[in-house]
Amino acid sequence: MTFRDLALSESVLRAIEEIGYEKPSPIQEKAIPPALAGRDVLGCAQTGTGKTAAFALPVLEELARRSTFSGKIRALVLTPTRELALQIEESFHSYGKYLPYRVGLVMGGVAQGNQIAALHRGVDVLVATPGRLLDLQSQRHVDLSGVEFFVLDEADRMLDMGFIHDVKKVIALLPQKKQTMFFTATMPPEIDKLAKSLLVNPASVAVTPVSSTVELTEQSVYFTDKASKTELLIELFKTGKVETPCLVFTRTKYGADKLARKLKAAGVTAMAIHGDKSQGARQNALDSFKKGKIMALVATDIAARGIDVAALPSVVNYELPNVPETYVHRIGRTGRAGRSGVAVSLCDIDEKDYLRDIEKLIGKHVTEAADNPFPMTVFEKSPPKTPGRKPSAQPAEHKDNKNKQAENAANKPVEKKAEPKKTQLQKPPVKTAAPPQKPQFPGKKQERRKQNNGNPSLGAKDSAKGNAPVKSGGKPSAHSGSAKAAPIAASNAANNNGANNGANKRRNRFRRRKKPVKGE
Repeated sequence: MTFRDLALSESVLRAIEEIGYEKPSPIQEKAIPPALAGRDVLGCAQTGTGKTAAFALPVLEELARRSTFSGKIRALVLTPTRELALQIEESFHSYGKYLPYRVGLVMGGVAQGNQIAALHRGVDVLVATPGRLLDLQSQRHVDLSGVEFFVLDEADRMLDMGFIHDVKKVIALLPQKKQTMFFTATMPPEIDKLAKSLLVNPASVAVTPVSSTVELTEQSVYFTDKASKTELLIELFKTGKVETPCLVFTRTKYGADKLARKLKAAGVTAMAIHGDKSQGARQNALDSFKKGKIMALVATDIAARGIDVAALPSVVNYELPNVPETYVHRIGRTGRAGRSGVAVSLCDIDEKDYLRDIEKLIGKHVTEAADNPFPMTVFEKSPPKTPGRKPSAQPAEHKDNKNKQAENAANKPVEKKAEPKKTQLQKPPVKTAAPPQKPQFPGKKQERRKQNNGNPSLGAKDSAKGNAPVKSGGKPSAHSGSAKAAPIAASNAANNNGANNGANKRRNRFRRRKKPVKGE
């Protein structure tokens, strides 16, 4: 069968012939006729089978038949990732280059200005991611009331990425009467339920079951240690066992960045692409990869959706996925459209169970690669990680000693300890403040006290004069009854004279001295 047998218009046939399409793929051959007949389509096909043309060609053909450009959104294509949205927009431009219609792109990660301007100018086909579409619709920049064709691509990936609720919100905004094409690689229960509620008497198209892989892809595995994976990958690049450009898969975003840096440091040009990168950085990495400017593109599973490189020669699973179906999606990046490809996997001891599940799913044994420069040397699995607890860093001997000590302690009889005697608590004595002591006066007064020879009857002022003799002319008191009274009276008189002399000295001390007059 050829594309001319599918009753497509000359404008569409001319465009796909210029691209190089000659015969439709199985999914295109089965999905295009019922879609052109106006029926809903449920397509179950893996990546790389030509799903984009399976829904894009009938949409363009029906738009060309019904009317010319109207400025309203008549076809809506909903995709999970930005890369896939860009890929689908390019395909619509390529397939419909000779048709009078406009295509628009709405996705996150870039400014809204150009997208809003394009919507106001009018588009016939809108390719969008769910989050940005709902955002612009809430701002009243998007009107979905005139949608005639609705395409939901990668529905299972929508569920994996947590977009299924946004998808349901978008569906609620669409008119009840429309033609729907629903494509998915797997059919989990929630996706099956959504398909049954959305599709009306659909034509079911299943091409290449999910459990089978691309037959033309040569698969091999290198068994190595986790610590040797990077060196092994660099060696494979340098020896030419892995052809370039090569798509390398990791499980985590951090792992993708780390591996890209190590490859670049070893002389292998590489860039990383994942969800935490800005849209500009992701687009730059994808363009560099498509143009052959870099040897390796390190990507996570979600970011790799929509990466469509013609004749991609090889894919490397740097880390095996824990979901077998993901392996099928990964190696589906190579060997597309009937071409041959190579898929190389690096497997450590902890990933052997993943490899066993993959082999069970695809129904064939993945051959071990020969001439492995870094063979596996560690054959013990890592202990399972317990969330919230760090593994013990103590050596095994130390742990054994601890266990023996614990056993010995458990076997010893328990000795009863004597209860300590109860002692009454004594209150601390209350400290009373000591009375202030009189300051000692050093100097002349202390010397005067020494001169008194310990006579308590003399005061401080009396000691200044000591036992001064009575001035001449002084007589003893007439009232003294005996001879002993004479010395006492004399001492009293001397004390009075000493007190007066001391007072005079104090007065003279504070008097101003007269300044001498010049000339005296």
